[in-house]
Amino acid sequence: MAKKNAFYAQSGGVTAVINASACGVIEAARRHSDQIGTVYAGRNGIIGALTEALIDTSTLSDEDVAALRHTPGGAFGSCRYKLKDIDAHRAQYERLIEVFKAHNIGYFFYNGGNDSADTCLKVSKLAETMGYPLQAIHVPKTVDNDLPVTDNCPGFGSVAKYIAISTREAALDIASMCATSTKVFILEVMGRHAGWIAGAGGLAAEKEGDAPHLIIFPEIAFDRQKVMAKIDQSVKDHGYCVIVVSEGARYEEGTFLADAGSVDAFGHKQLGGVAPTLAGMVREDLGYKYHWAVADYLQRAARHIASETDVQQAYAVGQKAVELALAGRNSVMPTIVREESETYQWHVGEVALSDVANVEKFMPRDYITEDGFGISDAGRAYLQPLIQGECIPPFKNGMPVYVELEHQLVERKLPDFEV
Repeated sequence: MAKKNAFYAQSGGVTAVINASACGVIEAARRHSDQIGTVYAGRNGIIGALTEALIDTSTLSDEDVAALRHTPGGAFGSCRYKLKDIDAHRAQYERLIEVFKAHNIGYFFYNGGNDSADTCLKVSKLAETMGYPLQAIHVPKTVDNDLPVTDNCPGFGSVAKYIAISTREAALDIASMCATSTKVFILEVMGRHAGWIAGAGGLAAEKEGDAPHLIIFPEIAFDRQKVMAKIDQSVKDHGYCVIVVSEGARYEEGTFLADAGSVDAFGHKQLGGVAPTLAGMVREDLGYKYHWAVADYLQRAARHIASETDVQQAYAVGQKAVELALAGRNSVMPTIVREESETYQWHVGEVALSDVANVEKFMPRDYITEDGFGISDAGRAYLQPLIQGECIPPFKNGMPVYVELEHQLVERKLPDFEV
């Protein structure tokens, strides 16, 4: 009986370390070449499977595959494309199985967050009902750190490190100029519903009075009067105020401060910029000179300052996904398990996808200070280990060296499919 091939795809917003997971999958599969045939990667994520645009990773050199470990972005292309409801749009899912069958694919590794966990679970169930032997393993990835069960998500530690460092560096800039210039600085970070990234900004502070002076979390209802009073007091006490605000900051009734009035491909509210919205309030209520910045894609692309812990974990879950598949596991996800020890230790576990799909993990209230504007000791103890270590990529001519892969596509066997 011929060896089964594998299909790997990247989904959603990429991270500084998602390619480390791809490296883990491909290298593990190559070590088990007696059991796994070719690893195909979807060009532009799951769309690559639907359109039968399969990249043959066997043409990649070992050196190029290894270089994925220090390359940001999505090396095979990702996508914001959510498969529709399986009952109303069964043809999409059946198309995936048809492509898998045509290319003898028995392993499905889907690298993404909450929505892709749901997709992976649905594909696994459909394959079972259609009698097609497929092992579907979800490889966790999300900068938002909002996947349940796993202690943390690969991709988050590097964003957390970037935000903590950026907060400290920006604060030094503001402090040096506040006597005659900007007194309020606002840094907007990602985090639609969960404030993990905003909370990471709190790691910049090591003693009382250090920036950030306010963190605005989605988990804490926004109270304009209280926020403005806190900003005003910080300027009076320190001469300036540094704020880290999550894009998902919201009022008590649930309305986002920066609701743009539209939705993205996954049906999520598009957010129109909370930093300028908050800056407008500062201008109207306090009259202080302000400046704001949006970390945006920079925070998730900054491989040059990635957390070594994050890189190791991203690689480990990719490797573990292959090991789980070879052990006969199906419809599961590798997890990061934090061990109970004096120093930070972790190992990779697993969880059923049914416990992960469509579930979000929020910042626990005890990770946030009582006033709702900072991280507590418990929050710091959780976050600090995740930004540890530096994993600097190779440099040439003053610039990091990142690999760009040639996408050699496999010959198509099926008719065109409308996406």
